[in-house]
Amino acid sequence: MVTTTQARAALVSALGADNVRDADETDAVSGVRPQWVATVDGTERASAALRVADEHGLRVVPRGSGSRLDWGGAPEAVDLLLDVSAATGVVEHAAGDLVVTAKAGTPLADVQRAVRAADQQLAIDPPVPSATLGGLVATGTSGPCRHLFGGIRDLLIGITAVRADGTVTVAGGKVVKNVAGYDLGKLYTGSLGTLGVITEVVFRLHPLAAEHRWISVVADDPAAAVDVVRRSQAMPTAIELDRPEPAGPVAVCAQLEGRPTTTHERALRLADAVGGATVLDHAPEWWGKYPFDPATGIGLRLGVPPASLRRLLDDTRAAAASTGLPLALRGAAGLGVLHAGLPGDADPDAVAELVGALRARCEYVVVERAPRAVHEVVDPWGPVAPGVLNLLRRTKDQFDPQRRLAPGRFVGGI
Repeated sequence: MVTTTQARAALVSALGADNVRDADETDAVSGVRPQWVATVDGTERASAALRVADEHGLRVVPRGSGSRLDWGGAPEAVDLLLDVSAATGVVEHAAGDLVVTAKAGTPLADVQRAVRAADQQLAIDPPVPSATLGGLVATGTSGPCRHLFGGIRDLLIGITAVRADGTVTVAGGKVVKNVAGYDLGKLYTGSLGTLGVITEVVFRLHPLAAEHRWISVVADDPAAAVDVVRRSQAMPTAIELDRPEPAGPVAVCAQLEGRPTTTHERALRLADAVGGATVLDHAPEWWGKYPFDPATGIGLRLGVPPASLRRLLDDTRAAAASTGLPLALRGAAGLGVLHAGLPGDADPDAVAELVGALRARCEYVVVERAPRAVHEVVDPWGPVAPGVLNLLRRTKDQFDPQRRLAPGRFVGGI
């Protein structure tokens, strides 16, 4: 009790009484409730909070908007939830260099509004609109336009993060062609807060297209759907598919962008080449959304080589039939990375059987989010080669030797 009292007092001394409070049930991370919540507005305050946490042995999980706080594995324990949602604002928009710098708690929508004034865009379109920049990096989230522009790790050119002992690290820079030093941004991408607390990011931008068009086809069987995907490779921004029922038809939609008039003409030519396609002025309702409720559902991410898409469609249909689960499928058909969704109240043992069947057929199957009952019977990450796991553990030991940052959330319980 003395240690607890001293730790809270030290947090208040470092951050101010208004920025430290006792946690409640709404602050739980995958069912694990912290003792306190500390709010920080930038790198300096985050560093101060982590120095206190290091001194008192507190285990820390960072939080932005909280939209993906329960993704990944459940932490072993949480003493302090470090809320970085107050660290907001565009620090610099170098329009001439197509680069933007912003604090990690800044919502993506705010950044898009700021750079749109210069006819530019940050080419990230995540399924959860409330996502913050730091959260997007920490979870490695990308949307449909990854097909053309690359994932978030490809757009990230600079990062500031605070390590578990409060040390501030800066990597990359404010120019696109920057090769100085190790690219720590790629290491932090998708690490779920287990290596450091991200406080500032630098992204490359792209010109904002004047016009968008979508071509859409509904195919009755997987072979026809895969053929549509193959014939849609005409420099689209994205190629997505949607199959809400495991044995139902597959909708395939490609997005084109470019100059006024010419984009529509390209869409008409592509629709004619594909055959039976409809040209749309707006994306379909399902475009860029998860096939599950991101707050309560069960979400999987599946990966196969794009050439194996037909097999993936067959395998998911067979796995759903054998388990009796209503598996919905949606995602990047052109890249072979799709999301699968199930109701949150699905039987955990049936989910485990389905995940096992798919892992035997796919390059990887990750349980992105699920109720705790599912995590009790399914490893969210699946098998990892011993050499890879050893490398991951050694990296964790270098960045967080005391295992105080989000312990247990990452692969292998890291």
